[in-house]
Amino acid sequence: MGKPRCPWSLSDADMRHYHDVEWGVPVRDPRDLFERLTLEGMQAGLSWRTILVKRPHMARVFFGFDPERLARTGDEDLARWLKDSGIIRHRGKLTAMVGNARRFLELADPAAFLWGFVDGAPVQNRWEAPADVPSKTPVSVAMSKTLRKEGFRFVGPTICYAFMQSAGFVNDHLVSCFRHGEVAGGA
Repeated sequence: MGKPRCPWSLSDADMRHYHDVEWGVPVRDPRDLFERLTLEGMQAGLSWRTILVKRPHMARVFFGFDPERLARTGDEDLARWLKDSGIIRHRGKLTAMVGNARRFLELADPAAFLWGFVDGAPVQNRWEAPADVPSKTPVSVAMSKTLRKEGFRFVGPTICYAFMQSAGFVNDHLVSCFRHGEVAGGA
């Protein structure tokens, strides 16, 4: 706990664990990328803490965020999900997840498609203060526009940038954070 971390991660052990283990680490597995994109869409209007608490249950209910299985779900699944307090019960987000799974499967190579927005390599930022970190960038705007054109929903520029941070498309750990160099070294 004594290591310097990004300030947003200091509120509790779950946030520290997510920061220390997952956030900013490059993800290339298509299912993992779909999970990250889905979780960021689910987070819209909510705290990330809420998503972390509900994530294990959502993973069970949503078939491990497997886009192939989610793409085959229907009205009965949606009705069941809307009654489940362990998930984010927002009809728009749930139907977007299913639709996004279908769109995701239509991409020839989802990982290459998404990583193409950063030319296949993580962007190594060098932010010194939380206020330096943007909520969106021209790249996240372009990603959002392209995903929407492909039929994805809940993929605005801010959601796309949060996805890019989470999945390691950008290293937004502050330079003072112990993870900045570790993540940069593993890119």
